[in-house]
Amino acid sequence: MTNGAFPFPTHLEMIRKMSLGHRPLVDLVREIQTIYVADERPWIIGFSGGKDSTCALSLVYIALQQLPPEQRDKHVYVVSSDTLVETPVVVDMINSVIETINESATLEGLPISAHKVVPKTDQTFWVNLLGRGYPAPNQSFRWCTERMKIDPVSGFILDKVARFGEAVVVLGSRSEESASRAQVIAKHKIDGSALSRHSSLPNAYTYMPIESWSADEVWMYLMSSPCPWGGSNQLLFELYKGSNQGECPLVIDKSTPSCGNSRFGCWTCTVVTEDKALHGLIESGADWMRPLLDFRDLLYRSRQPENADHYRNFRRRTGRVSYNTGDISDDSVQEVRHIPGPYLLQTRRDFLRELLTIEKSIKEQGRDMELITRPELHMIRREWLRDPNEPDWADSLPGIYREVYGEDLDWVEDDAGAFTKADSQTLELLSEAYGVPAALIRKMLEAELEVSGLGKRRGILERLESLLQRDWEELSVINARNAEYRKYERSHVEDVKDEFAEFLH
Repeated sequence: MTNGAFPFPTHLEMIRKMSLGHRPLVDLVREIQTIYVADERPWIIGFSGGKDSTCALSLVYIALQQLPPEQRDKHVYVVSSDTLVETPVVVDMINSVIETINESATLEGLPISAHKVVPKTDQTFWVNLLGRGYPAPNQSFRWCTERMKIDPVSGFILDKVARFGEAVVVLGSRSEESASRAQVIAKHKIDGSALSRHSSLPNAYTYMPIESWSADEVWMYLMSSPCPWGGSNQLLFELYKGSNQGECPLVIDKSTPSCGNSRFGCWTCTVVTEDKALHGLIESGADWMRPLLDFRDLLYRSRQPENADHYRNFRRRTGRVSYNTGDISDDSVQEVRHIPGPYLLQTRRDFLRELLTIEKSIKEQGRDMELITRPELHMIRREWLRDPNEPDWADSLPGIYREVYGEDLDWVEDDAGAFTKADSQTLELLSEAYGVPAALIRKMLEAELEVSGLGKRRGILERLESLLQRDWEELSVINARNAEYRKYERSHVEDVKDEFAEFLH
């Protein structure tokens, strides 16, 4: 190892004296340097802001500091995924680290740059939950992970793979985290190499320098010296100490377990029953986050089956009513359960109003914080106006924003739609008079307007037919009709069984 200068003398002594993960730390730093200089593949370090990813980033940073300048010939990208609903104090810490790394690396001549990736505006948590009405995530419908975490990071990695042919992704994953994680790490290991094949991204490889470390060893390393890019890990330690929770790893594939029970996850996470992380932060003095916890608990309650009738539409977004019927010939199936659909439009309005009210209150306390971005509000408005079950002809979102903030955003006129609240009221009156669902007429009119003025009306008949095939009646009527259908089907199955038995005899 070369005798380059460290920003803090304690780093060099620490590397020479410490042994972690059953090997001298100096050997690990040499390994990092050897792999780095072995080829031209760029490195991408996944940084979640937690202890493990901070540790891995620190080791790579130190290893590059100790290389001669002529050997620092390829770039190292530090990528952090911001879901836009991360725990606020963690967002502040990550932003600070990213800024410090970019400044420090430039001053030291290190080929390191830190970047933050976010979900596409039409795939954020609030656009899906408030805009499309997706119910809050749970273990069986965890729709958030791929849209908000995997896709943004994968896009960043694939961009570098496209530019350079291959890339090495450095992660702070450890086998001790869980048995399933250890199996995934072992499964993709390349014999005779410190690298593993990425589980889903072609031409991407993973390197896990602290794979064999324990949690205690991670803390021993982090607290033994300041950060190599400047500052200390004391704030990180205080965050963990406040809640006694783990971290949410940078998610790059579906094998990564849920992080809803950790400090470094989303404050809106409803995958777990109780958010111990937010509780810990509040108990440690961050009482201003209590409204966030209350709102998260509201989302959790809205997801429970016993509350579905109050919060959710009985139709799916397809316009159909669904049931978990199972095998109709199975006599053990005792109960047919109705599967509720998206949140009702009124539920989404109430949620948005409460969210904006909390945001405004936090800002009035002197914290410059956006709980929901303004581009998301524009996208949610568009989703409401085009909702497949309950199109918002009243265009209520601008009014909700004005009610809370007392001002208007620069709303796009063309998004307002072709119909008004008065049109909706007229349709309701006609619906009562003629016994035709108002929602059906709305959808048929919208379908006609979409092709108005066109020389060819290709597909309009199929579109109208699909609308007529939706379940437009009330749930009680639909339930009764489907019960009769299942009764008939079960009787038919029994008749076939009897005929087959007679044939055999």
